[in-house]
Amino acid sequence: MLTAHTIKVIQSLDKKKFRQKYNLFLVEGNKIITELRNSKYKIREIFSTNPVDDNLIRFSNNLITEITQRDLQKISFLQHPKDSVALCELPASHLKPSDLNIVLDGIQDPGNLGTIIRLADWFGIYQIVCSEDTVDVYNPKVIQATMGSFTRVNVVYTNLSEFLGKTEHINLGTDMEGRNIYEFGFPEKFNLILGNEGNGIRPETVSLLHQKITIPRFGKNKLTESLNVSMAAGIILGEIFSKR
Repeated sequence: MLTAHTIKVIQSLDKKKFRQKYNLFLVEGNKIITELRNSKYKIREIFSTNPVDDNLIRFSNNLITEITQRDLQKISFLQHPKDSVALCELPASHLKPSDLNIVLDGIQDPGNLGTIIRLADWFGIYQIVCSEDTVDVYNPKVIQATMGSFTRVNVVYTNLSEFLGKTEHINLGTDMEGRNIYEFGFPEKFNLILGNEGNGIRPETVSLLHQKITIPRFGKNKLTESLNVSMAAGIILGEIFSKR
C-alpha cells in the first residue's frame, strides 16, 4: 500500500545514503521493469497506474499495487512519469573473472555512467569496475540512462590502486599522448581505464598503466579539447571489437 511513509521513503531514494539506509533503489517505466524478471534483482513492490499492462502481466499480482497518476507523480523522479515504478532491493556485488573489464576512475556524471553501462551490454562486456568515488550505479538517473542494461552488467566499486596493482591483465588507459587506437593491437585480456570527465585518469592510476591509448583527431580544427567520456568509450569499444 502506498502510505505516506512509503512515499517519504521512495522520495528519499534519490540520495545514496538513503538507498543504503533502506537497502532499496527505484526502477521506473514498464519497459525497464520488465528487464528485472530474469535478473539478480529482487523486487519489493511495483506501483502502477496500469497493472494489467502486458509488460507487467508476468509479475505476481502480490507484487503490484495500483495507484493513481497523482500518486505516481509523488514517487517518480521523472518529469513526465508514464506508468509504473518498482521498488527493488540492493544486491551484493562481487568481482567476477572477466577477460575485459571497463574500469572507471572518478566518473561523476550519471548520464555518462548509464551510457557506458549500456555500451558494455551492447558489446558483451559484463563487468565494470569503478573507483569508490564514481557516481553510484543505483542513482535514479544512472538507472534510467542504462535502459535496462544495468541488469546484465556487473558493476562493482573497489580501491582501484589495489585492483589494478594485483591484476594479471594489461592495464590500458586513455591519454591524449597515447598510442593511436587504430594502429594498436589490443591484447586478449585487459582493463580499459577511463578517467574523470574534467581531470582524466588520476596520477596514482596512471602509474599503474602498462600502455596509454588515444583516439586520434582527424579534424583540422584544434579547438576541440577532448571527447565526452561515454562517447570515447563507444569509439574505443567499436575499434576493439572490429579486430576480434
